[in-house]
Amino acid sequence: MQRSKSETYVGFCVRAGKLTCGFDAVSHLHKEVYLLLLCGTASENARREAYKLKNKLGCELLLATGKTLEEITGRANCKLVAVRDRELAKAILSAEDDIFTTYSGGNR
Repeated sequence: MQRSKSETYVGFCVRAGKLTCGFDAVSHLHKEVYLLLLCGTASENARREAYKLKNKLGCELLLATGKTLEEITGRANCKLVAVRDRELAKAILSAEDDIFTTYSGGNR
C-alpha cells in the first residue's frame, strides 16, 4: 500500500530523531516545536490538553483522521507527537492529502 506525502514526511521525522512522542514528553519541551500531531482516536480530555500545548508552544495542531498515529509512526499507543524540524513541519503542513486536518478545538 502506498503511503501519502504527509506519512512519508512523518517517517522522515522518525528516522531523523526529530519526533517526540507522548503527552508527558511533549509537555516538557519548551522550544523548537514546529508542529503537533494528535491522533483522531484521542479522548476529549486529551484533545483539550493538546490544544493547551499548542497555545503554550505557539505551533499548529493537526488531527490525524485518515489513520491513527500508531499506524503512521509505528509507535505503540501514540496519541500526540511533536515535530521538532522546521522544514519537515512545513512539508507536512503543505502536503495536500486527507491524513491530517487542522484542529482548532471543539468536537470533530
